[in-house]
Amino acid sequence: MSLTPATPRAAALVPTAGLAGRIPGAAWVLLLLIAAFSVFGSGFLSVANLLNVGTQSTILLLIALPMTLIIMTEGLDLSIGAVLTLCGVVLAMVNISTGSVSLALLAALGVGIAFGLVNGGLVTGLGIPPFVATLGTLGAAQGLALVLTDGQSVVGISDAIPDLYAGEWLGVPIPIYIAAASYALFHWLLYRTRFGTYVFALGGNREALKFAGVSIHRYLIAVYVLGGVMAGIAALLLTARMNAGHPTAAIGMEFDAIAAVAVGGTTFDRGNGWLPGTVLGVLAVGVLRNGLNLLGVPSAVQVAAIGLLVLLVLLIESFKNTKERA
Repeated sequence: MSLTPATPRAAALVPTAGLAGRIPGAAWVLLLLIAAFSVFGSGFLSVANLLNVGTQSTILLLIALPMTLIIMTEGLDLSIGAVLTLCGVVLAMVNISTGSVSLALLAALGVGIAFGLVNGGLVTGLGIPPFVATLGTLGAAQGLALVLTDGQSVVGISDAIPDLYAGEWLGVPIPIYIAAASYALFHWLLYRTRFGTYVFALGGNREALKFAGVSIHRYLIAVYVLGGVMAGIAALLLTARMNAGHPTAAIGMEFDAIAAVAVGGTTFDRGNGWLPGTVLGVLAVGVLRNGLNLLGVPSAVQVAAIGLLVLLVLLIESFKNTKERA
């Protein structure tokens, strides 16, 4: 996989029209949520709570970034939440048995990469639809997590792991720095490299890539592997936050990730994707969950609210597009 800057010929494969116009919809929704919870949610605008929103959103951002690329290539990864959970369980178990945080992280990354390769292989090698393929690996990852732990939390991890999540530098939580660095890396990959050029083209102009002799399978597998890598990294933060490896810790988080990507304006066709929009989408989901928690709303209702949030953004975008065509 080449990571050299995109050539003019390759850049011509990228559909770019209309991308910038997708940010405002997510931004308006985020502002609306902040305004609503600042009125109805006691303490929502406190510095401590806003930092809490940012910190809690970091794990979601880490898996929403690769989900953006996967969806841009007309794919889907329903397994990423379960893989994140399994990575967290493995990380905790290896850390307890070896006492090493580094080995534990490497083990988690290995699990994530393995599932990324399997997902990519099923989708590209066997031609199984992404929904079906990743639904299968979701079940496999979730089942493995339950078998390895017998359904119990894995406790007794090194203090260095929860200290990472609770740590700060210049008053900013460490997880926010990790999320910012991850965003910077994905921004560079998507907008400054040949890899990113091909990701755009895989969703918007795949036939041109084939004509140019580009190995489509290779790049499709790569985006799923990126999802596995980020699940492994996110597992470190998840385990640190919970101070344990829990066999159901991130089950369902794939829904939040897909919702955040959709809210941010990335579509399932035409190769449209906008990473800043994904950040806005993650923050919107994070603000929504935080505000509803402050109001004492049950988690089941929160899931429904996130679904309504996606519909609201789609309605805003539809209204904008209608006005532009008028």
